[in-house]
Amino acid sequence: MKKTLLVVIDGCALDYLSDETTPNIMKIGRDGFFKTVKSAIPSVTNVNHATILTGSFPNEHGVTGNYYYNPQTGEQAFIEGPGHLKKETILDIYAKQGRTTALLSVKGKVVHVFGASVKTKISAQEPDKNLLNRLNLKNPPAVSSLEANDWIFNACFNLIQKDDPDFVYCTTNDYMMHNFAPETKQAKTHMAEIDHWIGKIYDLDHEREIYITADHGMNPKNHLVNMQKKLDAKGFNTICLPPIKDRYLENHIYQEGGTLYIYTKESVRNADLVRYLNSLPFVERVYEKAEAAKVFSLPIENIGDYVILADSTTAFAETENEDKFVEVRTHGSLHEQEIPLISVNARLSADAYTYSRDIVKYIIEDMESIKAL
Repeated sequence: MKKTLLVVIDGCALDYLSDETTPNIMKIGRDGFFKTVKSAIPSVTNVNHATILTGSFPNEHGVTGNYYYNPQTGEQAFIEGPGHLKKETILDIYAKQGRTTALLSVKGKVVHVFGASVKTKISAQEPDKNLLNRLNLKNPPAVSSLEANDWIFNACFNLIQKDDPDFVYCTTNDYMMHNFAPETKQAKTHMAEIDHWIGKIYDLDHEREIYITADHGMNPKNHLVNMQKKLDAKGFNTICLPPIKDRYLENHIYQEGGTLYIYTKESVRNADLVRYLNSLPFVERVYEKAEAAKVFSLPIENIGDYVILADSTTAFAETENEDKFVEVRTHGSLHEQEIPLISVNARLSADAYTYSRDIVKYIIEDMESIKAL
């Protein structure tokens, strides 16, 4: 069976890829295919790593954000460890078959959440000194730096060249995408470095099954809204949870994102709340949780009583005031759902792929069909 590499370039909007800046990625697309697919919603990191790795949507795998809140107990915390996934990942399935796997991530939480069964784990945030020595790697730079992604791809190349695991999952940090637009010199230089390593990896074995995608896109916003403060001021008794919320404040200092979960208390008059939310010009969509669960394939027990989505220029945030007008780059809404998928030696033709989850979905289905023969 072919060796497989699945690369997730965190926050890689389509505009970051071009013949000029990323010629090797574009060549892989010409040798195979390059198309646009959709991420899961909310378009945030944990949700989409879970979606890609399990080949399923959140209603099956259970992860609905980078952060969670339990309205029954009041418990809330970052999702950065095991126990949140309700479905096996492709890495788990390979491990059960006795095949070799590797998970490489700039962010340490990705390894902790998804790497329980993985043989080789490489994290720029928490490097294993023995592994660094074995792979001839220098100590990694800071996670939130322009050099971190270059380091993780260097590690990926060295690992494949030395060990050639059966399945490799390599992902980055979107610090650059949050801070530099595609047309900037920093962005072009950064993407060229990533492209350099991907080209080197491709040249190791042109028969390798390769998928290159993103967990979500990235867009500029200029209006940050603290919905908790707005709802409090109107007398609505609610808890507002931004599913984008994580510890990487260098990426989104205000925890700003395009989706918000709203949990209501018994005293809230729901009709009044919905009427108010629909009156806000920057709120693009308002869903009661049963509708949101159906539309976005979300687990009804793990989301707010209401799910709201921001328009293209707005993000829900934890700011000091109700409104803050500042230029940021972020994600989380429907406007960051479109992402690239570049593949060579894929299991199926390009037109079969609609969502990022389809990558692993088809790999698992193919493995099951072979097993059934």
